[in-house]
Amino acid sequence: MKQFGTIFQFEMKSYIKNKIFTGVTAALVLVIAVVMFFPRITEAFGGGKEEDASGGAAASAEADNQAVILLSLSGIENADLVGQCFKQTFPEYTVTVSDSSLDEIKDKIAAGEVECAFVMDSLTSYTYYVNNLSMYDHKTAAADEALSSLYRMDAMMKNGISAEAAGEILSAEITHETENMGKDQAKNFAYTYIMIFALYMVILLYGQMVASNVATEKSSRAMELLITSAKPVSMMFGKVMASCLAGFIQLILVFGSAALFYQLNKSYWSGIGMIASVFNMPIHLLVYMLVFFVLGFLIYAFLFGAIGSTVSKLEDINTAVMPLTMLFVAGFMIVMFSMTSGEVDNIGMLICSYVPFTSPMAMFTRIAMGTVPLYEVIISIAILVASVVAVGYAAAKIYRMGVLLYGTPPKLKAILKAVRG
Repeated sequence: MKQFGTIFQFEMKSYIKNKIFTGVTAALVLVIAVVMFFPRITEAFGGGKEEDASGGAAASAEADNQAVILLSLSGIENADLVGQCFKQTFPEYTVTVSDSSLDEIKDKIAAGEVECAFVMDSLTSYTYYVNNLSMYDHKTAAADEALSSLYRMDAMMKNGISAEAAGEILSAEITHETENMGKDQAKNFAYTYIMIFALYMVILLYGQMVASNVATEKSSRAMELLITSAKPVSMMFGKVMASCLAGFIQLILVFGSAALFYQLNKSYWSGIGMIASVFNMPIHLLVYMLVFFVLGFLIYAFLFGAIGSTVSKLEDINTAVMPLTMLFVAGFMIVMFSMTSGEVDNIGMLICSYVPFTSPMAMFTRIAMGTVPLYEVIISIAILVASVVAVGYAAAKIYRMGVLLYGTPPKLKAILKAVRG
């Protein structure tokens, strides 16, 4: 235990004195401070809305700067009604009824004078012209819905129903209530994504640092002296625990400062539901997040440390850890695809919830965005704890064998023999 404490203290001091570690932490806190205080800063410098003393002058100037939608209504009945309908459907645009030819309309769009154009053939048919079709362009969907209502109103009027009665029929409000029996995935998505992404970044960053530190000590021959005065288990666990604590401290500083800055500027962010949901995470989810975060980090850190001990040169680290990195990235992608699809209880996620290399991400995602029985959570954590202990001792044995081997990396048969021994 004394050897573990000595190695742990030494590694922690090296992290704290590391200028890159402290610099990155300070930079992240500074960026978060700027983002969270940004609304307050813009208000202090007069970035708020200004009242126009002349009444309609500001509104007129704003309208002049709006993008233009051309509307061609040649030969369309109730053209005035159609124009009014498009103006209500696209209030953020200046809708202009045009009698220009099709070539002239295309030239205006190509020249950037107007954003797009709707050339109507009838109330149920039109052609939408745009220069570059954005993947977020939903104007045709809005126009389809508006024209569908307008067509039904026109049909009602032709069959003797007054415009007022037709308008009341089409504008009937539908009310509904939603009773959620489980989790609100949309509400929980933000902090689930942040946790998974933070775990992804910390494991890759600190895992590489553990592997690099081990390889550096081995290449400098310092490991040969250390291995004779300390047990491999103490050395491996000391290094990994120190890196885990350093990463944990960094996350606490970053997310703690974000929570503090949010509370100081809470009134400025109250209208953004996603931001509020991140800082209102339930306590039980926070506990689960810490448990899976620590266990997930440890199992990968042990593996990175063991792999680092098998290489003779620092330049070989990236090649050596590539299979482990790809395994982790594959698990990350499965979780991300499941989150974005909303199907967090698919067969892939169920399997990943019990595989120790993916369960920290998969099981937490299922807990946060789905309904998971308590016994499944207990089984997943138990498997993960047992795996951390087993991988830790196996990594220590590989570490003892690897640090004394130079030149050709040890073969798999030799590694398995060292683990069994």
